[in-house]
Amino acid sequence: MKIYGDTQSGNCYKVQLVCQLLNIDHQWIDVDILAGDTKSDDFLKKNPNGKIPLLELDSGETLSESNAIINYLAFGSDLYPNDRLAQARVLQWQFFEQYSHEPFIAVARFINKYLGLPADKADEYAAKQTGGHKALQVMEQQLAETPFLAGEKVTTADISLYAYTHVADEGGFELEAYPAIRAWLDRVAALPNFRPMV
Repeated sequence: MKIYGDTQSGNCYKVQLVCQLLNIDHQWIDVDILAGDTKSDDFLKKNPNGKIPLLELDSGETLSESNAIINYLAFGSDLYPNDRLAQARVLQWQFFEQYSHEPFIAVARFINKYLGLPADKADEYAAKQTGGHKALQVMEQQLAETPFLAGEKVTTADISLYAYTHVADEGGFELEAYPAIRAWLDRVAALPNFRPMV
């Protein structure tokens, strides 16, 4: 299988990390978003939405959206539970990541790290801080009760939220006030076959 992505993207890192944890053989194809690689005709044929990561199976079929990709890759493994309610809890956290976490923490990181915090983005960057801390507080509350987000065992829910949380400081979110999150980050980083973001 082929995975199209950017090694500095949290969404792409989720896919890399699942492949690493589960020893999934794949070909990584670097895509430069800023250079317009995702807008090429070739890429748009594979994903009309023009986004990465993108998984291309041996059959030629493609799958986009990072959380869909990692759940597909983890199907049948310990990272993705068989129980119906347990699966729903994983999805609950992944929807939270997409709607309540990433729009604040990942966007603030993009403005700061990729764009260099230009003056015309300063207000937008500042506006992301409140929502980002709200998301971190929700995670902190859960992780004070359970070692992983969906319960006692690591799942793709943790991979989804680890990706941008572990680099939250690059978006201006210091984690000193979140001891349960910091302990959880250490637990994820201690998993067998763990690979840090490049």
